[in-house]
Amino acid sequence: MKILVVGSGAREHAICWKIIKSNKVSKLYCAPGNGGIAQLAECIDIKVNDLDRIVEFSTVNKIDLVVVGPEEPLVAGLVDKLNENGIKAFGPRKNGALFEGSKSYSKDFMKKYKIPSADYKVYTNSKKAIEELNRFQTPIVVKADGLAAGKGVLICETVKEAEVAIRSIMDEKQFGHAGETVVIEEFLRGREASLLCFVDGKNIIPMESARDYKKAYDNDKGLNTGGMGCFSPNPIYTDQLNKYIKENILDNTLKGFLNENIDFKGVLFIGLMIENNKAKVLEYNTRFGDPETEVVLPRLESDLVDIMLKCIEGNLNENDLKWKDEKCLTVVLASGGYPEKYEKGKEITGLNEVSEDIIVFHGGTKLSGDKLLTNGGRVLAITSMGKTLEEAKKKVYENINKIKFDKMQYRRDIAKI
Repeated sequence: MKILVVGSGAREHAICWKIIKSNKVSKLYCAPGNGGIAQLAECIDIKVNDLDRIVEFSTVNKIDLVVVGPEEPLVAGLVDKLNENGIKAFGPRKNGALFEGSKSYSKDFMKKYKIPSADYKVYTNSKKAIEELNRFQTPIVVKADGLAAGKGVLICETVKEAEVAIRSIMDEKQFGHAGETVVIEEFLRGREASLLCFVDGKNIIPMESARDYKKAYDNDKGLNTGGMGCFSPNPIYTDQLNKYIKENILDNTLKGFLNENIDFKGVLFIGLMIENNKAKVLEYNTRFGDPETEVVLPRLESDLVDIMLKCIEGNLNENDLKWKDEKCLTVVLASGGYPEKYEKGKEITGLNEVSEDIIVFHGGTKLSGDKLLTNGGRVLAITSMGKTLEEAKKKVYENINKIKFDKMQYRRDIAKI
């Protein structure tokens, strides 16, 4: 099979790393790819939002399967366009991707299908939103409705902070068109958890659990990011909790998909807040999470291409997913200043000194001659397996000490809290 992966981050590197292990693959492309992906696939200079060129490339090169990594092309309808041209694609169509493309849509869906979540209200007018802030207890969560690269959620400790957030999002267009509508939510307490699920249109089958670290700095300080580290499995998932999630979240979500005629095929990511062995949904995403993918896929024994094809064909079975008992941990090395302003083009050194049992997933990197340079906020995801989480963590942090680039920043407490 000839396969094209769309995207350029560490998530796509992990997907390519797993796909290339399949004996079904004769040729792997990635558009646009990055400096690490280039070692596994032929990188094609096509932007992820250039839907027409992706379709044209897939048609001309007789691509058998397109795997769409990031949310932007999914929300724009890339899978629909590919399918219309007779090309198989892994990922939801536009109506399924709307669960990530619009937080207000997904919140209304949760309410309609009795999926436990935070109380909320949707606003299209900043004045009205500010006037009604007193109906919420502090802290107050203010969310830009549309796509904001994982940075559109602001947790405000005071009403005044929430006012500033609303004006920033709606009036000053901090996140562009994504902030024309805002969702204001109650703040949920508990422990955050991630759940990635394969969906074949008729079944929602969870992958192994993970724990993500969203805040930029140690001890969960600083701004929200796309994720600074992760580990799998997450010990918070008890049999009792899994039963609760299946009956109240997965089954009700599937019922909603079927009732609304949403033929969802791909990955559904569910962000959860856990308290007292019960869960509430923080958000839906409609693709592999990042950095969750970097710790879940290394633990997957099954052939990922097989699973993707079964999702598309609508015949995935829970027994198709086989998992390793080993633990997996990743730590993200980011550019100084991320998630706000940061510089690109810093030379990365030391990767040739990293141990063979470490997996280095590239996020924001690019090749320039024989040099590897930073090219984004989250630069590398340093990943390791271990019989215990402590073993995996020790290996990752020992090897991080070998890697250097100017103003490199990372969290030193992944799996400690």
